Amino acid sequence: MLNGSLNQAKALHARIVSGSIVLLTGFGLTTALNLAYNVVTASFLGPAGYGHVTVVYTVLTILSTAALAFQIVSSKVVAQQVTPEAKSQCYRVFHRAAWGCGLLFALLLFLFQRLILNYLNLPDPTLITWMAIGTAFFVPLGSRRGWIQGICGFRRLAISYVLEGAVRLGGAYVLIVMGFGLRGVVMAMAAAIAIAYFALTPKLAAPAPNPLRLVKAARETSQALSFYAGYMLITNFDIVLVKHLFSADMAGIYAAVALPGRVIQLLSAAVVNTMFPLVAGTGEKERKDIRVIATSLALVLGVGTLQAAGLGLTPPWIWTKFLGAGFAISGAHDLPYLAMLYAVKSMIYALSVVFITFEMSHKIANTSAMQLAFGVVLIAGVYEFHASLLETIVVQLALLSVLAVLTAIPMLADLRSGSHERSAVQARGPVRLIRKTTEEEVIAEFLKSDFSYVGYVECPKVLREMIIRPDFSDASENARRRALFLLRHYSLWKEIPGDVEWYEAEVNEQALEQVRVFPRAQWRKVARGNFSITRIVEDFHASRHKVDAKFFSKIQAIGEQLRRGNREFGAVLLLGLNEENPVTVLDGNHRLVASILSSPEDMRKLRFMCGLSQRMEECCWYKTNFATLFRYARHLFAAAIHNPKVELLRTLGPLHDRKHPIAPLGGAQAPVAGLVVEADDVRT
Repeated sequence: MLNGSLNQAKALHARIVSGSIVLLTGFGLTTALNLAYNVVTASFLGPAGYGHVTVVYTVLTILSTAALAFQIVSSKVVAQQVTPEAKSQCYRVFHRAAWGCGLLFALLLFLFQRLILNYLNLPDPTLITWMAIGTAFFVPLGSRRGWIQGICGFRRLAISYVLEGAVRLGGAYVLIVMGFGLRGVVMAMAAAIAIAYFALTPKLAAPAPNPLRLVKAARETSQALSFYAGYMLITNFDIVLVKHLFSADMAGIYAAVALPGRVIQLLSAAVVNTMFPLVAGTGEKERKDIRVIATSLALVLGVGTLQAAGLGLTPPWIWTKFLGAGFAISGAHDLPYLAMLYAVKSMIYALSVVFITFEMSHKIANTSAMQLAFGVVLIAGVYEFHASLLETIVVQLALLSVLAVLTAIPMLADLRSGSHERSAVQARGPVRLIRKTTEEEVIAEFLKSDFSYVGYVECPKVLREMIIRPDFSDASENARRRALFLLRHYSLWKEIPGDVEWYEAEVNEQALEQVRVFPRAQWRKVARGNFSITRIVEDFHASRHKVDAKFFSKIQAIGEQLRRGNREFGAVLLLGLNEENPVTVLDGNHRLVASILSSPEDMRKLRFMCGLSQRMEECCWYKTNFATLFRYARHLFAAAIHNPKVELLRTLGPLHDRKHPIAPLGGAQAPVAGLVVEADDVRT
């Protein structure tokens, strides 16, 4: 198991490196195009016009916070889905929401056009109009890029950014030459975003039920908005403030100084965009391997250090050669020195972004809120200290260094706990999650165990084939499997909380006492109030149980099959609150007990799937009390009034007929006698 986890961590490390190289190449080309774009606009428009263009693009970027939020949430949720249908449906949900958000932002820009124009000292109101058009497309473009990122299509994602940069550069040059000037540059911005959007049309699977839970989607979106609000504030607020606090010429010079820092941000984004979906779709043990985060940090440090060193060695005349004489600064703190200092500031902040997004990839991160708070502190700092451009950069460098330390502390502590406390956690927790799986896969595993039932003996061959060799990419096959399953287990499945998330898991042999058998039928007599699997096995060894011969021989027969290497058993299904709390066997009591009685090696031959939900204590199969039994009885009554059997048989279609009877609709036997329906037999 340990070797498998190490191999998976190595694979994750390798995928981050290869994906980062692809995106770094694409983002490198995009950076070259952006540099050419900035040289063209600066040389044609001069410092004042270049300042206007930069602040317009900066405001557009700030307003695209929602676009990047949709991108990061889409990529995380899509990466966590298993089937193409689920991935596609998640994208559809976020894409519709992104269009609504984009149109809302565009409307707000139109409404507050005059106010924005006056604050930024812009000369032409149509600049705001084109900015609004660009924003309307920018937000849904974010959701499309999130889809591509989530399916790890890094090459296509890189091409999308290159295309946007090429259209912006070519369009700006052509429109300037045609005499549109500043307005033409902003028109090219909007056109580049729209063309990139239409060029990234995804190929989606057929529509399917929405796998997203509203609460989870809201929390993920809220976290992403908080992160990108802070990110945009920190990376763009200084351009806006300098435009407001300094003259137009000084604002243009500052924009040139900030340009290399923006390159670092862009190249660092390539690393983050690779790391995020890969880490989101992997397990905890692989994620906590130090090489995973170290790879991303090393790439960011390498890019930032090389660029800062190069800027420090660049002679001042190169800047004026490409940008014009108006960009010259005399004295020791000349333009190359300021650009180098700004690049160091950008690199330090990029490290913070790696820390924050790494934490966000697998949980709701508090560091994103910390970043947002620091954005406000930075604004106050620049307002207080802005006697010169140098002072404006130094105050940001100092504050962002503090942010880097604060964001590193919780993540490094988490990694340290992963190395020093992993054995303690394993001894405490009954399961370790390997990967996220789907409800369709769980149902297929459950049905494999049903073949021992009389009701399925004459099941049509085509149905048996789609259970033995399931095709989870076939939506109609998934629907038929679900219908076949619910015909027998509707009441059982109804009790499981709707927000349950399923995982393939490993059972911790050191914490078997936290695994409980399903409290029903013969097992209630065997357990005698203590349903711990270890207690039951100990009692079997000591012959303390008085069980009928048929029950015991069944366990012995399963143990013999396991010793002979029979791997055709369905997965043992577990239910729990989380990885550390006790879990209950939903299906597979006999298999698990037989394997433990046989040997640890036989238990490792079994496959385990675990459903986790913070609401699992509402389920009578996990926790039996008056409240959960009342809930079970209420659901039985509702099913008696509106029996879904007819709808389920209709889903099966011609595969079900009178010659092939299927067991009647019903649920599992209740954990307490007196609440029994047409129940499942004793599960194997």
